[in-house]
Amino acid sequence: MNILERYHAMEYGPAPEARNEADAWLASRDFSKALFIDGAWKAAASGKTFDTSEPSSGKLLAKVSDAGAADIDTAVAAAAKALPKWSASSGYARAKVLYAIGRAMQRHQRLFAVLESIDNGKPIRESRDIDVPLAIRHFIHHAGWAQTLDRDFPDHKPVGVVGQVIPWNFPLLMLAWKIAPALAAGCTVVLKPAEFTPLTAILFAEICERAGVPKGVVNIVQGGPEAGAAIVNHPGVQKIAFTGSSEVGKIIRKATAGSGKKLSLELGGKSAFIVFEDADLDSAVEGLVDGIWFNQGQVCCAGSRLLVQEGIAEAFIAKVKVRMSRLRVGSPLDKNTDIGPLVDRTQLDRVKGLIAEGAKQGAVCWQPDAAVPTTGYYHLPTLATGVSPANILAQEEVFGPVLATMSFRNTEEAIELANNTRYGLAASVWSENVNLALHVAPQLKAGVVWVNGTNMFDAACGFGGYRESGFGREGGREGMFEYLAAKLPVGPAIKPAAASSAQPVEQADGTAIDRTAKLFIGGKQARPDGNYSLAVATAKGKLAGEVGLGNRKDIRDAVAAARACKAWPDATAYNRSQVLYYFAENLSGRADEFAARLVQLTGVTAKAAREEVEQSIERLFLYAGLADKFEGRVHQPPARVVTLALHEPVGVVGIVAPDNQPLLGFISLVAPALAMGNTVVAVPSERHPLLATDLYQVIEYSDLPAGAINIVTGRSAELAGVLAKHDDVDGLWVFADADTCAKVEADSIGNLKRVWTGNGRTLDWASNEAAGEVFLRRAIEVKNVWVPYGD
Repeated sequence: MNILERYHAMEYGPAPEARNEADAWLASRDFSKALFIDGAWKAAASGKTFDTSEPSSGKLLAKVSDAGAADIDTAVAAAAKALPKWSASSGYARAKVLYAIGRAMQRHQRLFAVLESIDNGKPIRESRDIDVPLAIRHFIHHAGWAQTLDRDFPDHKPVGVVGQVIPWNFPLLMLAWKIAPALAAGCTVVLKPAEFTPLTAILFAEICERAGVPKGVVNIVQGGPEAGAAIVNHPGVQKIAFTGSSEVGKIIRKATAGSGKKLSLELGGKSAFIVFEDADLDSAVEGLVDGIWFNQGQVCCAGSRLLVQEGIAEAFIAKVKVRMSRLRVGSPLDKNTDIGPLVDRTQLDRVKGLIAEGAKQGAVCWQPDAAVPTTGYYHLPTLATGVSPANILAQEEVFGPVLATMSFRNTEEAIELANNTRYGLAASVWSENVNLALHVAPQLKAGVVWVNGTNMFDAACGFGGYRESGFGREGGREGMFEYLAAKLPVGPAIKPAAASSAQPVEQADGTAIDRTAKLFIGGKQARPDGNYSLAVATAKGKLAGEVGLGNRKDIRDAVAAARACKAWPDATAYNRSQVLYYFAENLSGRADEFAARLVQLTGVTAKAAREEVEQSIERLFLYAGLADKFEGRVHQPPARVVTLALHEPVGVVGIVAPDNQPLLGFISLVAPALAMGNTVVAVPSERHPLLATDLYQVIEYSDLPAGAINIVTGRSAELAGVLAKHDDVDGLWVFADADTCAKVEADSIGNLKRVWTGNGRTLDWASNEAAGEVFLRRAIEVKNVWVPYGD
């Protein structure tokens, strides 16, 4: 067969990558002492080891030390000991260390790539050309952040000792995504790689030795679930960063509830790959190959749901099948291989089981007629057609080379189908009409959207999801915030409501007309569902009035009203700014009335009451001014593409306001949420709710659309719990006692809503630190939209 015939037949001989250096490294190491703790190599305290095998053959690669709780204690102690000196070192000193790590990795990048392909099974072209270079890029990029930390992140400090748990699909890259920003921020690290893929993390620890990383700053502990749980639950760890399944992410969220630990979760996905009828179909097919069959589909952001417009569906599917028939399944060290083995037998069995279930539910599963190696955990690329939106292949993350296909008629249907998932990690939009693509991208519930491309990543651009794909971002400026703590003006502990409102309520003097304040739902005052009321006492213990005692159904109605309000999130930032200015103006017109109410309810002096009202008006002015100024960014990664980091509202935000400074605290929480376009369900101070109910009329004539803000009075702890469990609430801010804060964090796992609590402590709401960007960041999601340019 001549060259031309080979070209047309797409038949190539093997082109294996040499593995002798990797095998020599494996032979030279004592993996029974593979724990890297405090700059030294240690065996597990228990003496236990676990096996790591080669996915392409099933052969044993090494028996690796298996860390237990005692080893995690030692690693955390080492990190805590190293923390003061490392965090106090200059940004330049940390930058030099990060740069040295990156340069050392460059010198050994071929060994990293071969070792990664041997241990994980991914094709050498991917590990060599994508994973390792991008891991290096993260360390060199974050060296810059280390040196500019004080300038770019004023009033922030390192969060402390960080526990990091990473998955097996991108072992080295996930390590870099986690460790680089942590070191740049001045944190110290205890990282646990996945049991299936420990080898490149061990090689990385050797790099840390050579690069001059101080002892205890980076600790790498191999192990299984026991080690992971020990890191998550360790009281000496101040932050947990986890990448993995949504199921485990929920377990971690519940385990850390009430601990005060900062948490970032990068979890599963079921990403939509949307092809419009005007797309370049050949380019879209190549993008699809990269989107779903990259790393055998073992990618959290894999484009595993193909949505193709009806008019081109038949022609496009035909092209996809032709391209699938030319994919080469084989040894990961063969440079011509497109699809290597899955990571382990358990993963292979899981993929097969999901395909069988999808077929039972009506999907037609097609595979190319291709040879598969007789050893190893290989699976042919699979195309599922006739898939209904409820089919398991359209809803569950398969984490394998399986593509579920559906068609759509118009743009609105494409968006609806794309968002018909509990996940929200990534999406890909293909159209030659950039206006159409940029019309669709903001409407997709996904943290990353690629236009006419897929699986583009860079250290300068944040990555992370919405919904059950987790929260927090990795990479870029927003990724740095995950390893920093804002210096908030923390006040005293908040007492539970029963202890703080035990005083009896005496009858009022009878000179005023009796008034019971209702709830405020959907722009109207509404009676509480249960028809019960709650007595409100003055500072002197007399009856000031009564408010409705809200319950679960009232919260349900308020959330429904907030969800139905489209006018507020769809309004321009300038329009929201004007409305908030008008809100402040109208509150100013009734300043004397609110000051008098503060004196009556809280017992503060007239001067202090007037100051709180003025500060509340000033705070509204602040957020009105910032509504159209707290904007996203444009990143320029090293490619012919710009990345638009868009600020989007979180969605429906529940707010449980504090008792201290009840008017200012309420406004300080509600205003930033509204400024960023969120709709709000607010539970005001339980002791002093009349300050919020007095706002009803101010809200009604301040042009806020119906449902933009909803107010439900009642028992704060009870209503906070209802908000936490409500899956149509996207974010929850709670300033209440410690038990309530812990409970709402634990109860939020149903949809992994973004929860922010005061951890049982209040804030000094009058301070400058209790306002501004630190609150606005809580009120947004950052969506990165990648837009290519040029020919």
